[in-house]
Amino acid sequence: MMDIWILGINMTKFGKHFDKDIVDLGAEAMMAALADGSVTMADMGILAAGNLMGSGGIGQELQKQVGQTGIPVYNVSNACATGATALRTAIMAIKAGECDMGIAVGVEKLAGAGLLGSSDNSPGDGKHEWTPKGRVGAVTGVDGRIGSATMPALFAQIGTEYDHKYGGEGSRADFELFARISEKNHSHSTLNPLAAYTKAMSLEQIMGDMMIAYPNTRPMCSANCDGAAAAVVVSGEKLRTLSLEQQRRAIKVSASVLTTDPYEEACQVLPNVNTLTRNAAKTAYETAGVGPADLDLVELHDCFATAELVHYDNLMLCEEGNAVDFFKSGATWRDGSTPVNVSGGLQSKGHPISATGIANIWEVCHHLRGEAGPRQIEGAKVGLAHVIGLGSACGIHVLEKSGLGAA
Repeated sequence: MMDIWILGINMTKFGKHFDKDIVDLGAEAMMAALADGSVTMADMGILAAGNLMGSGGIGQELQKQVGQTGIPVYNVSNACATGATALRTAIMAIKAGECDMGIAVGVEKLAGAGLLGSSDNSPGDGKHEWTPKGRVGAVTGVDGRIGSATMPALFAQIGTEYDHKYGGEGSRADFELFARISEKNHSHSTLNPLAAYTKAMSLEQIMGDMMIAYPNTRPMCSANCDGAAAAVVVSGEKLRTLSLEQQRRAIKVSASVLTTDPYEEACQVLPNVNTLTRNAAKTAYETAGVGPADLDLVELHDCFATAELVHYDNLMLCEEGNAVDFFKSGATWRDGSTPVNVSGGLQSKGHPISATGIANIWEVCHHLRGEAGPRQIEGAKVGLAHVIGLGSACGIHVLEKSGLGAA
């Protein structure tokens, strides 16, 4: 199989950018990623651009800022997996032999967006009577009837369901445990200057904050914000024609996997974030030829503290049903055996939806390059980046340190 490498990657600071629109942010990330890889737009054979909340033509708009070279543009929208899907689109074009270098970008303006839902099949006509509309509208909305379609409530249910299934005396996934996961991520964020929030929060502050959906208080929820991230990918054959420095800093994409829900009766009503993540993880490990024990760090989709816990299990970082004890062991802290969300995660770094998939990869790449500064995981050689979007789509990338350019 053809080797694919990340040649250049960058992200904007996540947060509130009132003076910039999505084109400003996307172009900033793209130009920085090109510069990081020591290449230009003229070298690109494909552009894959991810944006969820915009008009759908973000790729062409970005071309007008960074260079209109006539290359194919793919505009990508795939829930919270949008950025990972854009990157995979560029990777597939190179593997297909259409080009030897491409760029992917994800960008979103979400500051002040409030609570986001996974779907909306409500009547929408302002009346109290339910009126069927089309294929989706022919089924009444489940929000408030069977669980909820709002993100905080859905992931609160997922976390408490895990406790109901696996929790035992001394291994309960209770309110305090979820708050401790958030405490870890807020602590990690203090070393990440590009995070939206860089303040540590005590356990008492987290547990005492506004309750959004039990057991997730406000600091335990991902932060809607503005931001962009971009990555340049290149074939192994092309990489070997570039400079030794470019080869040294390149990061191998050992696995790029995208999954959706297999058929289950229950997931026709409410999304199942577990099965498709576990399926993606199995495929990724098999493709990369590594296992969970080989990972030096993981950036996973902690849209809520409850989500982080279940994904320890889904990514097989621990034995099935053992996520609580795994966290209590200290493994997921920056100085633990399997550091998770050293960036601060979505709860602190922020979650501009379409940018997150590439931003998680940016964090892993920086550690594998040895360029993560004070939050550096020493000796990091293999990392995993994971995102999941309800609807549902899961993207996993396994990344490995380059052994090229050493001479």
